[in-house]
Amino acid sequence: MRQAVLNLEESKIREVANAGMGRADVLPFWFGESDEVTPEAVRAAGIASLQAGETFYSHNLGLPELREAVAAYASRLHGELAPQRLAITSGGVNALIVAMQALIDAGDEVLAVTPVWPNLTAQPRILGAQLRCVALQPDAEGAWQLDVPALLAAITPRTRLLVLNSPNNPTGWTLTRAEQQAILAHCRQTGTWILSDEVYERLYFRDDTANGAAPSFLDIAAPDDRLVVVQSFSKAFLMTGWRLGWLVMPPAMTPQVGKLLEFNTSCAPVFVQRAALVALAQTEAITPRIVAHLRHCRDTLVPLLQAVPGVQVGRAPGGMYAFLRLVGQNDSLQLAKRLVQEAGLGLAPGVAFAPQAEGWLRWCFASRDVARLRQGVDRLHHWLRTAAPAP
Repeated sequence: MRQAVLNLEESKIREVANAGMGRADVLPFWFGESDEVTPEAVRAAGIASLQAGETFYSHNLGLPELREAVAAYASRLHGELAPQRLAITSGGVNALIVAMQALIDAGDEVLAVTPVWPNLTAQPRILGAQLRCVALQPDAEGAWQLDVPALLAAITPRTRLLVLNSPNNPTGWTLTRAEQQAILAHCRQTGTWILSDEVYERLYFRDDTANGAAPSFLDIAAPDDRLVVVQSFSKAFLMTGWRLGWLVMPPAMTPQVGKLLEFNTSCAPVFVQRAALVALAQTEAITPRIVAHLRHCRDTLVPLLQAVPGVQVGRAPGGMYAFLRLVGQNDSLQLAKRLVQEAGLGLAPGVAFAPQAEGWLRWCFASRDVARLRQGVDRLHHWLRTAAPAP
C-alpha cells in the first residue's frame, strides 16, 4: 500500500468512543452530532422518494432542482449565487476530498489553520501534499484566536492551498469579516487557493449578523476568485447520517468537479436529495429552532464548567463544542479514556485535532436534554475531586 496511507493515524476520537460504546452508564459527548433525529417532514420526503421507486442514478452534480434550491438558500445568506457554481456531494467529507483532488498535486504545499477536525489535515497527506500548519492560540479565558499576521507571513507564492474551518471544530473560533478580507486580499496576491469549510456557519451565536450566519468568504469574494467553500446539510438540518453536502466554486471549475464526482461516488442518492429539498423549503421552521436550542445548551454548559475548579474553558461564538482544559492534565488521550472508564463521561481528546491542542478536551453540547449536560458536569466535578493521580 502507499506509504501515505500506512502513515495515517486512526481516529483518536473513535479510539475513545470504542472504549465506551455500548455502555449504558456512559454519557457520550464525543462525536460531532446532535442526538436529535432529523425532522419528520425531511424523513418523510426520503421515504416517499424510495416508495416512488427513485432508486437510480442522478446527475453527477446533483438534481437540477436541488442545485437551484441550494443556490436560492445561499443567495439569501450571501448574495447572488448561480446554480452553475454548485455541486451536490455525498456529505461534507466528500466535498472536501473532491475539492482537494481538484486543486492539489503530490508535493504541493498546503497550509492549514489548526486545531481542526482531523480530516482536513489527513486528506492533503493522503494526496501526497506537503502540509504546514499555523496554530490558533488560547487566551487566559480559554478562547482561541488567530494570529493573522503570522498566518499571512506563512502564505507565500509556494502555498497552493489554504485550508480554513470557521466556525471551527473543535475550538468554536470564528473568523471576523476583517480577518477574511485580509486573508482573501493576501491570497489574491500569492495566487493561493482558499478551501473554506463553513459547515457550521448557521451555528453562530453572536448578534452581529443580519443573515443568521457567521461571516463567509462568499460575502466578499468574486465568483472567479480562487475560493472553494464546503457546506453540509448535517449540522443546521440535523442530517448527519444522510451524507449530503455541496461545493461552491468558480463557474469554470464546476464541470471539472462533475468529472471527479463521477470517479468518486458518481452521484448522491436521489432519495437523500429529495429529503434535502424539503429541508431547504422548511429552513425557517427547522434551523432557527436548532440554533436557539444549541445557544441554550452552550449557555448552560459553559458557565457550569467555568465554575468547576481546575477547568479552563471559553464561550465560543460558533459551532457546537466546548473546548476545555483540566489544569495539570497534559495527556488528553489518556485523560479521555480515564473519564470514560472512571467517570462515565465520553469526551474527545484534543490531540486528535492537533498537537497544539494536547491537554484539551472537546465536549459536544448538542443534546436534546440539557439535564444530560448538567449530569456530565457533575460527573466531571466528582471525578476531579476523587480521582487518583495519573500514573
